[in-house]
Amino acid sequence: MRSRPRPVRSERWGGESSDQSGRAKLWWSVPIIVVAFVAGLFLGRPAAEITAESDPVAEMKKQDAQRDHAQIGTLTDQARRIHDGLLPVLEGLNTTTATKEQVSGWKQITKGYVAEFAERPSAGTAVNIARSGLASSVQQLDLAVDTYAQALDAPGKETWLQTAGRQRDAAIVTWSIAATQLDVLNIDSGRGHAHIFLPSKPGQGALTSDGAPEGPR
Repeated sequence: MRSRPRPVRSERWGGESSDQSGRAKLWWSVPIIVVAFVAGLFLGRPAAEITAESDPVAEMKKQDAQRDHAQIGTLTDQARRIHDGLLPVLEGLNTTTATKEQVSGWKQITKGYVAEFAERPSAGTAVNIARSGLASSVQQLDLAVDTYAQALDAPGKETWLQTAGRQRDAAIVTWSIAATQLDVLNIDSGRGHAHIFLPSKPGQGALTSDGAPEGPR
C-alpha cells in the first residue's frame, strides 16, 4: 500500500513547503490590500471636491457672479446720485425762458456725468446693458442742453427748443429702459426693487415704476 506523498522541501536550494509558501504570499497580500483600501479612502473622497475646486469654468462663473453682484450695488448708487443731479436740468429743459447762466450750469452737470461713463468696468452682459443705457441717456441730455443753448440766440428759437425737447424725451425713454434693467438686476441679486426713473410725461413713451415696494438701501 502506497503512502500519501509528503510535501517536498529542498534543503539544498533553501526551498519551503507549498503550505508555508502559500501562507507567506497571503501575509504579503494583506498589507497591500490594507494600503490600497486606506489610499482609496484618502484619495477617493476628496477627489470630487478637488475636481470641483479645480474646474476653471465653474471658478470663473463664480468670480463673475461675485463681480456682477458688487457692480450692481455700485451702479445703483451711481444711478440714484445722477438721477437727483439731473432733476434741475430736466426741469429747466421744460421751460422756454432759461438764461445763458442757467444753461451753462446744466451743461456743467451733464458734461460731468458723461465723463463718469467714459470708462466702464468689465461686467456681465446684463450689467453692461444697464450701464450703457444710463450712459446713453446722459449723452442725449447733454446734447439736449447744447441744442437749448443754441436756441437762445437763434432766429428760429422755437424750432430749436422743440428739437431740444425731443432730445430730452429720447433721453428720458432711454433712461427708463436702463432703469428697468437695473431694477431687474437688483431683484435677481436679492436686494429688492430699485425704482430710479426720471420724471416723465404721458406720451413720452417712457417706462415707469411697477409700484412694488422699494427694496432696502
